[in-house]
Amino acid sequence: MAKKVLRNVTHCIFDMDGLLLDTERLYTDAAQQVLDPYGKTFTFDVKEQLMGLQTRQVAEFMVKSYELPITWEEYAKQQRDNALSLMGNAQLMPGAARLLRHLHANKVPFALATSSGADMVELKSTHHKELFSLFHHKVCGSTDAEVKNGKPAPDIFLVAAGRFSDTPDPSKCLVFEDSPNGVTAGESAGMQVVMVPDPRLSEERCSHATQVLRSLEDFKPEQFGLPPFSD
Repeated sequence: MAKKVLRNVTHCIFDMDGLLLDTERLYTDAAQQVLDPYGKTFTFDVKEQLMGLQTRQVAEFMVKSYELPITWEEYAKQQRDNALSLMGNAQLMPGAARLLRHLHANKVPFALATSSGADMVELKSTHHKELFSLFHHKVCGSTDAEVKNGKPAPDIFLVAAGRFSDTPDPSKCLVFEDSPNGVTAGESAGMQVVMVPDPRLSEERCSHATQVLRSLEDFKPEQFGLPPFSD
């Protein structure tokens, strides 16, 4: 993969599922529970197409792909009910707390931009309230009226950039993502994107990111003109 030129930034925008919180495997479990009565298996090649999409997009895709005899609304409710019983114990991904605390300590503004609804964000962050309180603001795509189109459209990141008090130019914002749809959304918004992908994703599916890392622990802030870690 060709090395890309990294530009200095002033603001950061973070996805949540699979990047800050280890929730993607919980979503897999919740989806599989819906499919079980129909003898279907939720495979990774389907899952990777859904990463970063809003609730309705996911439900419609699942009903169509697996030819389920239910409406997308029924699918969404069943998966949501399953997820509610799983998400309260979501754990932080490696390097997430260190990076967020570092940015906060150095007065670098950062926001959350997740396709999840506001109520699910509250549930998933149950054991991480203090850390999530450090965000300048949160944009929850599935329940935010200003986010007209879900990822891979750029809407959520443009809305997030516009809500910083100093409304930075998109080129000054650095997005952190784990999904190909999220990377496309960030790049379409005119932002650089650091991707921390699921290791099962092919290199080709990650090639459009500005930088690809194995973990947030490997992120070097100074490469984007941000204050370096002191430890």
